[in-house]
Parts: sequence; C-alpha cells; structure tokens
Amino acid sequence: MPHAIQPLSSVALILSSALGDSLLMMTVARNLRLNGVSVTVFGQQIDNMRSWFPGMDIEPELKPDDCANQLARFDTVIQLHANKPFVNLERLHPKVIVLAHLCSANSTESMAERLTRFCHDELRLTLVDKANGITPLPGLTHRQRSLRVVIHPMASTTDKCWLASRFIGLAIKLRDSGFDPQFVVAPEERAHWTHIERFGLTLADLGPLDQVAGWLYESGWFIGNDSGVGHLASSLQIPTLSLFMRRGTARTWRPGWGVGQVLIGSAYLPTGWLKERYWKYMLSVNTVSQAFDRLRALTANA
Repeated sequence: MPHAIQPLSSVALILSSALGDSLLMMTVARNLRLNGVSVTVFGQQIDNMRSWFPGMDIEPELKPDDCANQLARFDTVIQLHANKPFVNLERLHPKVIVLAHLCSANSTESMAERLTRFCHDELRLTLVDKANGITPLPGLTHRQRSLRVVIHPMASTTDKCWLASRFIGLAIKLRDSGFDPQFVVAPEERAHWTHIERFGLTLADLGPLDQVAGWLYESGWFIGNDSGVGHLASSLQIPTLSLFMRRGTARTWRPGWGVGQVLIGSAYLPTGWLKERYWKYMLSVNTVSQAFDRLRALTANA
C-alpha cells in the first residue's frame, strides 16, 4: 500500500488512452481541485472533451521523450496503472503514486467509489465526493430524447463484446416496443456496422468525442458492453445497462455514477475458461430485454 505524499501543492495526473479510465481519474482531479490543490491533467481523451470540464487545467497526452521535463514542475505525479501509459514512472519523477492497488483490491466498491475513498483516506483530502466534474454544455437538455436507447456494441477487446446478431435482435425488439434504438461506434469501426441499416436501424454518425457526449446527454438510455462509453453515459446521469463477462470485473469496473444495472453473462459457468469463452452465448435477447425493463423500473423509482 503506497503512502500518501503530503503536503500536496501541485499534482500531475497522467491518464491512459482509455476513455473509462480517464473519466474515473477525473474524480481524483476534481477532488484535488476542491481542496485547493493545483492539478494538471494529461490525457488525450479528456483533452478532446475539455469543454466539458470547465476550469480544469487539461493538456494533451505526454510524449515519452518529453515526459520527465514536463513533470519536473510538479511535486507529485499520479497514474492509475503501473504499466500504462508509462512503465516505471518512478524513474522519471521522485514522487509518484500508482493506483494499481485500487484496481486489484478485494472490494465490492466500484472504481469510482474506490478512487473517492483513496482521495479521503490516502491523500487526506477533506472535501471529497464521487463526481468527476463533467459539466453539460449550454443549450443541451438532459434526456430530452426519452425514447432514444443508445446501443454501444463494441469494447476495448472483442472478448468483452456480446454477439452482434443479438445486439441487432435487441434493437429490433426495442423498436417494436416503441423505443428509438440507435447504435454508436467509433469512426474507425463504422464500416463493420453499416449492415445494421438493412434492418432499418440507425447507426449514428456523431464525429468527435465531445459531440458524442452531447448526443448521449440528450438520450434516454444506454445499453452496451463493458466500455468507456458506458462510463461516459453514467457520468452524464444516463441510466445504463452494462453487459459484463465476469462478476469480479463488473464489481470493479461497472459504471459508478448514475442509475445502472449490470448483467453478468457467465454467472452460471463454472470455470474461468468457460466464462471467458461462452459468456456472450449465455445472454439471450430476452434476458437483456428483461434487464432493461428492470432498469426502467429502477429509474422510475429513483
């Protein structure tokens, strides 16, 4: 367990290239700032969304050949993972806090909750909460497209992805129930998903990440795999249904801000190999549809 570095006056927060990790680490950035600590965030994803984090000092991702020079002006450097974006960060700066112990902790708390607790218990910050500071842009209306269900069928790795054919079946079922299902994928993934238009389904073409955020903010619901877009929807207080391979992964990495439901595909599979290989086949369209109904009921009672 690393020791807290006191006193904190100027902190560099180094984010990975993952959207979910970046949004989670913004909880640390916000809590530092709430307590009067000067903090600079280095990360491409958040730099692409800088208008959503007003008042925060945000810079593009650090380059390896300039990293040590850039970090020299800070008294403390914080990074979530031990191996990304930089390995052996301690060689580049004398005061580094790596939060890998939070990722592997035997805890029922989500990462958003663990990071909040870290701010209180290890950084000794007085004012802490779970919010990451994301602030809607003027002119947007929260969940005004109440029937729009955002479907995000991709993830960082293919083993995290539910079957494409079942996402399509789910979308058709939602449409038949009066909802407006719309798929969203990264620009480089669009070519693999244009075939859904043959079913009369919509593949949203949204452009940069800050525009995706605005579209999400005005949507009614989110359904997707374990992914950064799910964290983005949750941080925008959009009710989320997240499909996970394994219970342990879901416990740690589930979206931790807004109202949400998690569905575990491998709940009844006995071994790790079977869980990873067959979880996506264990989730039927009806099973996911029923979980969405539970999310709707939960939201109605919230």
